[in-house]
Parts: sequence; C-alpha cells; structure tokens
Amino acid sequence: MKLFVRIVVLASLAVTISLLVGCSRHDNNERYILVTVNTKLPYWQTAAAGLANSAAQFGVKMDIRGPETYDPEAQVKEFRDAMALKPSGILVSVADTGLMQPAINDAIDAGIPVITIDSDAPASKRLYFIGTNNLQAGRIGGQRVLEKLHGKGNVVFYTMPQTNMDERLKGYKDVFADHPAIKIVEVFNIKGDAGNAFDRTQHWLTEKGVDHIDAFVCLEASSGKDVAEAVRRNNATDRLIVAMDTDEATLNLVKSGIIDSTISQKPYTMAYYGLKQLDDIHHYPVDLKKDFSTNSFSPFPRFVDTGVSLVDKVNVDLYLQARQEAEAK
Repeated sequence: MKLFVRIVVLASLAVTISLLVGCSRHDNNERYILVTVNTKLPYWQTAAAGLANSAAQFGVKMDIRGPETYDPEAQVKEFRDAMALKPSGILVSVADTGLMQPAINDAIDAGIPVITIDSDAPASKRLYFIGTNNLQAGRIGGQRVLEKLHGKGNVVFYTMPQTNMDERLKGYKDVFADHPAIKIVEVFNIKGDAGNAFDRTQHWLTEKGVDHIDAFVCLEASSGKDVAEAVRRNNATDRLIVAMDTDEATLNLVKSGIIDSTISQKPYTMAYYGLKQLDDIHHYPVDLKKDFSTNSFSPFPRFVDTGVSLVDKVNVDLYLQARQEAEAK
C-alpha cells in the first residue's frame, strides 16, 4: 500500500512539473514548417488553418512553403530551403517519393525531425505518417460506385502519380475485383491541373465512337468541380460523379446533386496534430539516427489515421455547417 501511495504521489508530482514546464518551454526561436505543392488549393488552406491554430496555442512560429502548382522538383527545393533555416521540425506532403526521399533522409541525418502528412514516403527515414487510410478511402468510394451502378458500368478515374492516390485507386480496384461488369476504361493523370479533368470529361461526353462512361471518380481534391461543370454543360445527368475532399465548392455540388458524393479527409487535423507531435519531439528529443520502423519499443507509431468518411446529400449540411463555423472563428 505504501508503494502504491508513493507511485501516486510521484506521478502527480511529474504531471505538475510537466504542466509548469509546458507553460514556459516555448520560445520565439521555434519554427515548424509545412512543405507541400499546389499551396493555393482550398485543401491546403484548410491545412494551413490547422497549422496556424496549433502554432498559436504553443506560441511558436509556423510557415508553409511550396509551389503554387504541381511541381515536385520545386517542392524538393522548397524542402531543402526549409532545412537551411534549421527549423524545429518539418511536415511534408510528398508529391514525388523518388525525388523527396533523399531530402527527407538528409533532414533526419541533420537532426531535423520530419513527419509526412497526407502523402507518404514510406521508404524514407521520416518518423511516421499522419493522414488518411487511403486504401479505406478508395474502398468506401468503390462501394458507393458499385451500389449506384448496380454492379455494372464503365468508370474513368482522375488522379496524379502520388502514393496516396495510388492507394486510393487500389482501394477502388479491390472492391471492383469481384465485379467484372465494372470496367475501368481509363486512369487519367491530370498533371496537377484540374482543367485537364474538364477537358477529358468533355472528350468522354462528346466524342463519337468512345465508350459510354457511367461514372467519373476523382482521386484528388481539385478536379471534382471541373468534372461536374463538364457534366452540367452537357446535361449528362445520368452520369455518376464521386469526388474527393470537402472544399466548399465540392460540398455545394453534392448538395445540388450534380456530384453524388465525396470522400472526406481531415487536412486541418493532419497539420494541427502534426505540429503538436513535432513540438513534442523537439522538447523531448530522441536519437533520430535510430531506425524506428522495425523497433517494437519505438516511441512513434507507424501511422496515425485521421479518419475518412462518405459525404452525400444526407449529411452534407453537417460538413457545410462545420466549415462555416470554422471560418467564423
């Protein structure tokens, strides 16, 4: 009993000390940087809000770097420029794994903690990944397509060559595997430009002699509204559109019925939680040169799942309301 009391007292003392230290441990020299691509997309503006709010709670600096377009080489340069600032930690959404992996490894070797969010580089030395279970996202979307097409139809995907989108596509294919009447006609690379999705949808809706496409599926955030615009202009109301993410334009198109549904992620949470984790690593450092990936006693998880869900006309108002409340703060 005495031992139990002692443990309780020591634990309480440790909590008290940690709270006192936590209130004063931060200083103005701490900076956390998020590096991505297509920085002007609403998706990344939502992530920026999460990063900013997390930084404000701790009283530390934050910054977002990266090209305004889909330019993986420019992203690597921005990452290395961020490294040169010797920040307390870096979050990165990886556009091109092959290009970014050496830069991530160099940052870790230099003692800068790196956590990937949204899109991973699993073979790099990054500490872990925070983001969507993208296989699950694809499977949720695949089930929706299967249900709405009654197990038969032609499907076109819009994507880019990123790990997260490859995993989403695999999730869809997993669902379609037992349904041979669902045919994937094309997996189209929009090359970071949603206008390419509009043009390709126009092709499938207007060109003679092409397959009749029953469903258009967007694996990234920007193309849903452009695909919907092409469908609207051609009055092709019999086509199914499944989008990705919850920017306001996409949600309003779901509400109107032009887009059937969209798959919701949490970019705000990824950045908010990511900065908190980097801050913890900065103040309670570990030996970054250790390989934690195969260590059963690792202080880090392999993957933090921030959640995924389907948004349709039934629940879209909840998501619109959440956006309005967040913007009002």
